[in-house]
Amino acid sequence: MSAKNEVHDTKNNSINWNDYLKSGDRIFIGSHAAVPNALIDDLIANSNKLHDIEAVHILTLSENVWAKPEHKNLFKVNSLFIGGKNIREAIAEGRGDYTPCFISDIPRLFKENSLPLDAALIMVSPPDEYGYCSLGVSVDIVSGAVKAAKYVIAQVNPKMPRTNGHSFVHINQIHAWVHAEQDLPQVFPPKINKRAEQIGQYVAMLIENGATLQIGIGKIPEAVLLYLGNHKDLGIHSEMISDGVIDLMLKGVINNRKKTYHRGKTIISNCVGSQRLYDFVDGNPHVEFFPSEHVNAPDRIARHDNMVSINSAIEVDLTGQVVADSIGYQFYSGIGGQVDFVRGASLSKGGKAIIALPSTTKDGEISRIVAHITEGGGVVTSRGHVAFVVTEFGIASLQGKSIRERALELIRIAHPKFRDELLADVRKHYWVPEYQASSPSSVPELGDVEMKRFNFAYTNYILRPLCPADERKLQEFFYSHNKETLIMRYNHHITQMTREKSCNLVSVDQSTDLALCFTVTDHMGEVIQAVARYYYIKSMNSGEVAFVIKESLRGRGMASTLLGEMIAIARIRKLDSLVACVRRDNASMLKVFEKVGFVRQPSEDFDEVSLTLTLTQPETVDTDTQ
Repeated sequence: MSAKNEVHDTKNNSINWNDYLKSGDRIFIGSHAAVPNALIDDLIANSNKLHDIEAVHILTLSENVWAKPEHKNLFKVNSLFIGGKNIREAIAEGRGDYTPCFISDIPRLFKENSLPLDAALIMVSPPDEYGYCSLGVSVDIVSGAVKAAKYVIAQVNPKMPRTNGHSFVHINQIHAWVHAEQDLPQVFPPKINKRAEQIGQYVAMLIENGATLQIGIGKIPEAVLLYLGNHKDLGIHSEMISDGVIDLMLKGVINNRKKTYHRGKTIISNCVGSQRLYDFVDGNPHVEFFPSEHVNAPDRIARHDNMVSINSAIEVDLTGQVVADSIGYQFYSGIGGQVDFVRGASLSKGGKAIIALPSTTKDGEISRIVAHITEGGGVVTSRGHVAFVVTEFGIASLQGKSIRERALELIRIAHPKFRDELLADVRKHYWVPEYQASSPSSVPELGDVEMKRFNFAYTNYILRPLCPADERKLQEFFYSHNKETLIMRYNHHITQMTREKSCNLVSVDQSTDLALCFTVTDHMGEVIQAVARYYYIKSMNSGEVAFVIKESLRGRGMASTLLGEMIAIARIRKLDSLVACVRRDNASMLKVFEKVGFVRQPSEDFDEVSLTLTLTQPETVDTDTQ
């Protein structure tokens, strides 16, 4: 670095801080993996009676020595996103403050002097031959701080990657610097437990080929990435990335070809991971870093068709309100970019805003799906923003749902031991009527993830258990039938499916009876396309089978697939047989049953054919899943 460009002489590699700061000033400290620790250490060592310096920052991955009690007279913490060593303690003990704000808004707070900056302490790479340093792995709000601060003071670190995009700062924008080599903090991919793995599988099922993703760091994001290996043409527009994207990019799963904005590029504002990730982004022309006011702007996020945002929460109440920055009165993290991306994904054509969280705390003693928000907790994302909530027990679809429907959807994905309690609680407010007989039960025989994806005639369908939240969807399915279907299924021309009747049909004790459905998601939301069920007959240890397929979808293999799934589950449950009664003139349905081994039995009713499949014999069933 040429001395002629220095505004301040940094002989002995130290700053004369009194040239830039006075007591009571506000400084910005670089973000995430780009905390300029050498500058902080130098400021502490040479503070020269400075005091009450307000330190503003977001998440900082370092020792965060400025937040230690012994430095409380020199520094006052003001965290815009809580995290990292010592920060949470400083705020909890009243030595620091938390300022809630959207990440996309922070650069404007600096620029418009809501949070005026006297100095920005940042870390950069050495300059290139043109005099440009790179902000490296953390452009985010650092870029805005550089533009707004009176003075920019840099730690020049030869180990900082040179990243592409809008990440460059010319040396004439820097007022003083020190040269200090520093390893970037490494955050290694976490070990994924079974609960995170199940959540990851469910979230992956919501992601279509060609989608653009916003994803964070931690067990759940890594689990999601783990289950995207068979997807195609995914893109990234995200506040950050971690190690999990590397292999997906190398395999071509993430190639950004279908993006409708920044096509061909992975766009992020920072990255946190292992040295492998830092090496991956170093000079990588396919990964570009942009400031938060660009990456997190909801209108820019919404320019991506099929934008999927994946965020977490501390708790979600039964109306869909998301608490993400506090545990009761204890502030824990921050608003961050969650609302930016939830809003952007909601405005995107085909977009999905997903909140993913475990159903309980680590010890399993507290439900994170709650009837009401914990006292002191704050809503980060409103009940009007979230489309999907995912736990290890499934996917709750909230978009366009009433409070009653939301409550039922969220109870379904709560931990089973809390479901009856949650249902009883919402009854107090008349959200769920008394005729809603029971909380939802599960079908573990479908696998850890109680959903399966099938493709019929080039359209994707989800097979899952029918649940209490499907009351309205089942009504809509019933009223879509023509007269012939109603006669074939119900043996007479039934004309009404009341709310109470529909509720009774979806309130299934799945541990004894069984009810499955095929759904598709389109412009109308999730729509039921087929329903299959058996009613358990205890005296015979048998199940009586019935199902109905939407008229336009018959002949595609749905009936055979549903029947095959029911047979498999009945075998696991050690039923002796399955039986069915089919109208004699329903030739297509008789063919479906007989193809998988059902045998006609004598029937007292001439209009009906009785069929039986004996399950105690060796399995020879052809399910014809097409």
